Amino acid sequence: MKKKIMIVDDDPSILIVIREIFESRGYKVYAVNSGKDCIEELKSGFKGVILMDIMMPIMDGWKTIEEIKNNGLLKDNIISILTAKDDPGQNLEHYKDIIKDYITKPFDTEKLISTVNKYFMNI
Repeated sequence: MKKKIMIVDDDPSILIVIREIFESRGYKVYAVNSGKDCIEELKSGFKGVILMDIMMPIMDGWKTIEEIKNNGLLKDNIISILTAKDDPGQNLEHYKDIIKDYITKPFDTEKLISTVNKYFMNI
């Protein structure tokens, strides 16, 4: 079974770069540009690692995580924040049982790959 990763970010260049990084390493990559699309992929059966941006229009990352939780879509998924926002504020504490890591952009590519690889040992 192929390792699956979903990138949720409204910045098309981030979606392209991260897709290329992980597809070149054999991952099946889902790139979505909104929280709504993330929820739809999860409802369609996505299971794997989710790299979630925080600052997105309409439904930000925190609201998306809340929807994931409220819809019972956490099972067999690992959520990690990947954002340009340096300070998560109080939200990170609120979701500490759901969020695996808080990674800031710009990110170190090799460290991101290593981190994601470790997640798959827990799925």
